[in-house]
Order: sequence, then structure tokens, then C-alpha cells
Amino acid sequence: MLKTVFLSTTALLAATPALAAPAPDATTLPGDAIVVTATRTPTEADKIASSITVLTKEAIDQSQDIGVTELLIRTPGISFSRNGGYGTTTSLRIRGAETDHTVVVIDGVKLNDPSSTGGGYNFANLLVGDIDRIEILRGPQSILWGSQAIGGVVNIVTATPDAPLEASADIEAGSRETVNARAGVGGITGPVAWRVGGHTFTTDGISAYAPGTEADGYRNVGLNGRATVTITDDVSLDLRGYWTRGRNEFDGFNTDSPEYGVTKEFVGYAGLNVALFDGRFRNRIAYGYTDTKRDNYNPGGFTDHTFDAEGRNERIEYQGTVDIAQGWTAIFGAENERSRFSSESPPFSPVTQGKAEITSFYGQLSVEPISGLTLTGGVRHDDHKTYGGETLFQAGAVWALETGTILRANYGEAFKAPSLYQLFSEYGNTTLNPEEAEGWEVGVEQHLFDDALTLGATWFDRDTTNQIDFFSCFGTTGDPLCVNPATGLSRFGYYANTARTHAQGVELAAAARIGTRFTLSGNYSWIEAENRVAGPNFGNWLPRRPRETANLTADYDWAFGLSTGVAVRWSGKSYDNASNTFVLDAYTLVDLRAEYELSENVSLFGRVENLFDEEYETVRNYGTLGRSVYAGLRTRF
Repeated sequence: MLKTVFLSTTALLAATPALAAPAPDATTLPGDAIVVTATRTPTEADKIASSITVLTKEAIDQSQDIGVTELLIRTPGISFSRNGGYGTTTSLRIRGAETDHTVVVIDGVKLNDPSSTGGGYNFANLLVGDIDRIEILRGPQSILWGSQAIGGVVNIVTATPDAPLEASADIEAGSRETVNARAGVGGITGPVAWRVGGHTFTTDGISAYAPGTEADGYRNVGLNGRATVTITDDVSLDLRGYWTRGRNEFDGFNTDSPEYGVTKEFVGYAGLNVALFDGRFRNRIAYGYTDTKRDNYNPGGFTDHTFDAEGRNERIEYQGTVDIAQGWTAIFGAENERSRFSSESPPFSPVTQGKAEITSFYGQLSVEPISGLTLTGGVRHDDHKTYGGETLFQAGAVWALETGTILRANYGEAFKAPSLYQLFSEYGNTTLNPEEAEGWEVGVEQHLFDDALTLGATWFDRDTTNQIDFFSCFGTTGDPLCVNPATGLSRFGYYANTARTHAQGVELAAAARIGTRFTLSGNYSWIEAENRVAGPNFGNWLPRRPRETANLTADYDWAFGLSTGVAVRWSGKSYDNASNTFVLDAYTLVDLRAEYELSENVSLFGRVENLFDEEYETVRNYGTLGRSVYAGLRTRF
């Protein structure tokens, strides 16, 4: 039903002639807007061949969302699953790819956790905090972003100052004893631009086990800071840091339990920027560091401390950008990434450790042979210390016509090196090969009525081979890999390159302002992500990936300072397992929100999430939040 309403609304928008300028929104991006993710350097949106969505600070504030996950799933091509309420394991998938096929970057530093099973990022502890901007780049992007960028890239940027002194603060409270507060202060003093921010969040939560009765609470605190020192007109120094600590209670397998986990994440960055030849040759030398530590506890259990893991990444990189001539730009660079992990589950398993090193070289050329047409081509070579070399290619074109039409076509290759856990844990296999993917997309975007109405459509296709999956040793005899090489003992299974998948689909988006106060936007995604391994599961849907999703948002600004909005999210059915025997039903969520300006700098806001108290699951037997009511105060100085 909602699909019909959404598509009918889109058709109505296309036929509406009386429109004014559009409001900033997640589904519309003016052609002259500047984005960074696609090329790792500021670039106009209508010169980027890949599909990209930008969430500005205005859009983030307007949504009133607490977590980044809630922001991302309102955009095209993204689905998620969560093992309970806030703070529990959260997996985000772009265009049907695995959750560890997404590169997550915050303030220039890659956020993957080398100690996690797939080496990806868990979105559980990523709250909005002092975030100023989010860019979502869809499709294979390994040329500039390296390993893991099979599904796409999520680039997060925290706030930067633009005044001598500025500050912001939000505080809200609501259902389940939830309190969320965040604040930031910064300024520009001579050659130094600086900002620090922090947040704290607490909630009594819900039972992670859906039929359970014991609430599983969550606590999160975090700090971030950044400073830019302008040494000369052509030389500057960037320093950035991000830290968060989350404590989440969770339940054991199909039962209530007192278990809880503590996750600490630290991100650091230092970069030197040097511009030469009147700014035509820009250089960046940087060092990035991440440290993720996870501990699980079970009070009253056989042992109190049940699990600990730590993953560290160090990356040294150089990037150069050269404006060769009018319309000709070259980007090139080199990176060295060293990662290590340790993990144990006391008292039953010993400490396992491992490390890896990848050295990479890349280059991309962008050419504008005629006005409005931009062609790009790139190549990347990765030298893994264990596996040797891997060379990838990319090519794309975007044509911005004077009619307001933008045509895009892009082909990209990507890879993902085996995670340290897949290599060196008790289930590890050091003979693994990297996962590989290749994909293409074509799209059209139409701006009408002086950008008052934007319509977009994209078709994509992706194949992934050598995908790493867990192979069970149950009932298997004679397989040498069913014996742990470190201990000589039999094991439950091991990781192997046994999977192959195919994904294809369409993403539709529309956004418009009708009159001067009413804004309407929406998107619809149809994504067919299937298992392509010969056997009983061939052709089955990949688990927890709905084939259809849709979002619809309407906002109205009243003349007396009140703004109101409604957001509707519909997710079609999905399956919880590879054999497609457990169905996760379709669901519809409706949220209401409002904000009232008390003065130029202070406003009251409130919202109702899941208005109709819909019961649904994104993971079988794990709970989700019911109707929730929040109210708060926002200040900007």
C-alpha cells in the first residue's frame, strides 16, 4: 500500500508546476554543492560519476535522530539490522552488500575494527553528537578508499567553526528514562581554528530478547576535537581526535541474561597540507590511528569476564592533487596500513593474535573535454604482505546538460582482504584469498523549476566472488582444515572462500518545495541481493536484506516559528537465514516531529517515533523499540 502511495506522490510531484526553491534534504543535492567522499578532495556534485547523498547539518537537526544509523536508513539503497535496542550490534548494508563491505570514515580516518569477525564497523555506538555532515557514496569505491569499499563509503565530518566564537547545545529526554545531551564550542583565533564537542546518552532500553521481560540499558559518552593551524597561506596543520565509550546490556541466546559489554573507540589524525604553484599542486601527508577495545561480562556466570578483543590500525598516507589545465585534474597517492588484533574468550579459548600490512598506490584522472561532460578513470595497486598484489580499475562519466539533466555512468572494481579474525582466530584459515567485486551503475537526475523539483533514478549491478563464509565441520571427516593448526584439536569450523553473490536494483528519489513552506521528499529502493553458490541455497535472498524499502517525508514551516514534519519508513519482508525458512515480516514506521523557535538562538523540539507502536523484527527473536516520545531544548550561538 505504501509503495503505491509513494509512487503516486512522485508522479504528482512531477506534474506540479507551481514550485519555489527547495529546502536542503537528504534526497536532493544542487549541482554546485561541494562534496569530498567521491574524490577525497572538494569536488562539485555534478562532476561525480557515482551516486552520492549528502546529509547537511540542517537536515541532521531537522530529523532529530539520536543515532547515525537512523539518519542513514532514510537514504536510498540502505538497510540495517539490530540485535535489540540502542547499543546492541548494528549492521548496515549498502545495496545489499555485507555490513563489513562498507568503509566508514570519521574526520579522515577509516573506522574499521580489525578484531571484529569481518573487520568491519559496528554502528552501535555511533551517535549524532557533534557531527556536521555525512556523505554516503554508493557502489564499489576501492580505487581511492581501498579494502572493504564494495558496497560504498560513509564519510562523517564533525563540526568546524566559522566565527570567532560559537557554541551549540542540545538536551532531550523521553521514553524509557532516556536522556540525550550534546554540546560543542569552537572559534577562530588568529591562525588557529578549533572546536571541541561532547555527548552523553543513557536509556533503560528494552529487552534485547524479544519475548524477554528484563530491560537492557545502554550508556554512551564521547568527546571529539579538531584544530587547524594555518602556518602560512600555503601550509596548514590538521589535528583531530574522537573517543567514545559505550556500555550495553544484552541477552544470551533466546533468553534473558545479565550480560553486558563495554566498547571503547579512539580515533586520532594528524595531517600536514602544502599547496605549491599558486595552489595548483596540493599535497597532504597524514597519519591516522584507531583503537577499538571490546569486553563482555556475565555477572554470576561461570566466569565474570567472558570475552575481550582489541583491534588497532595505523595508516600513513600521502595524497597529491594537481590541476593540470582547465578541466584536467589528477589525484594520486600512496598509503601504508598496518593492523593488528588480539582476542580471547576466557577461560575456554586461548589468546589469539595476528597482524597484517598493506601498501597501496593509486591514481585518478578527471577530464572535462567539453563543457558539462566530466570523464574519470583510475587505477589502484595494493600489495598485501601475505597475498601479494591486487590491481583494480575504475571509469566513469557524468554529463550535466543545460536542461538541468545530469546523466551518470560508472564502473568500479573493489576488493576486501580477509580480516585478521578470519585468518588467525581459532576458526582462522591462512590460505584465504581476498574477496573481489565489480559493479556498474547508470543514472539520471533532473532539476526542474530553478531546482525547485529534483527527480532521480539509478540502476546498479554488482557481482562479488571469493566471498568469505563460515564452513561448518559438523559431520565432516578427513578435512585437514577441521583441525586447529595451532592446537592440533578438532574445531567446529573454519572460514573459506565459498560464497558468491549478485546484487542488482533501482533507486528512485524525489524532492520538492511546494509554495514557500511545504517540503516533500521521498525515495524507493528495489534491491535483489541473491546467493549464487551452487547448491540448495542458490537463488535465495541474502539474509536480512529486504528487497524493497521506501521513505517519505513531509515538512511544513508555519508563519509563527513552528515547523512540523512526518517521516514514514516502509521495509518489505526479508529472511533471517540463508535457507530462507524464517521470514521477517514487512513493517511501516511513522514518526512525527516539531520544533518551535523561542528566539533566534533557542528552540524547543519534540517527536514521536513509531507512532502506531508497530511490532517488528530486523533480527529473529530480537526486540525493537516501540512507540517513543521525546522532547528537548536546542541552542545555537
